[in-house]
Amino acid sequence: MSFLIILWCFLAVMVTSAPAQQTGRRARVPAPQSLVQEATGRTSAVRIARLKYAGGGDWYNDPSAEVNLLAYVRLHTQIDVEPTYEYVDLASDNIFVYPVLFMTGHGTVNFSPSDARRLRAYLENGGFLYIDDDYGMDASLRKELKKVFPEQNLVELPFDHPIYSSHFSFSNGLPKIHEHDNKPPQGFGLFSNGRLCVFYTVETNPSDGWADPEVHNNPPDKREAALKIGTNILVYALRN
Repeated sequence: MSFLIILWCFLAVMVTSAPAQQTGRRARVPAPQSLVQEATGRTSAVRIARLKYAGGGDWYNDPSAEVNLLAYVRLHTQIDVEPTYEYVDLASDNIFVYPVLFMTGHGTVNFSPSDARRLRAYLENGGFLYIDDDYGMDASLRKELKKVFPEQNLVELPFDHPIYSSHFSFSNGLPKIHEHDNKPPQGFGLFSNGRLCVFYTVETNPSDGWADPEVHNNPPDKREAALKIGTNILVYALRN
């Protein structure tokens, strides 16, 4: 496990504070038929994985989301990323291949006792989990997260938390991408030894803004805000 932490730290130092308007290298986005693949983690480029969980929720929705986000990250930072869609089953040890996991959906989430132990081990050994409520997973997710960290409650992050300024500036916290219940967007965290290891967003749904434009018909300014906050999340996760 210590090897993985060293590897993640090495990748994190590649993040720079280059101006947002820098374009960097052209993103290499795979053809749609090649997007879905099981976890392998065989290259040096940073990869993130969609977390497959039990319970019936649609963990797999909008597979273009991560591809577009990683392509954006490649254009606007100097992080070497691989813009592909990959998923990893929470029931397997393949989660340890990835420095960052992404979780979303509309329905029920269920962690078995072994899932909860495995996820806690991942997080306590340097992993980072970003969860985006796609509208409908909140009630079950909060209950399942208590299996992972029973001694903690989700804590709302203040607007001056570094995740809101790690690359782009969001002085008022999360942007509002989707209305949902027309409440203010909120970002919550769980911690391991003082390190933010779980970031959970509700009433905003940035990942819908990462998806291909025709999927949700978000206006360009909303998509741009969603991609920028997604970049912040990834940059923060790799730095900390």
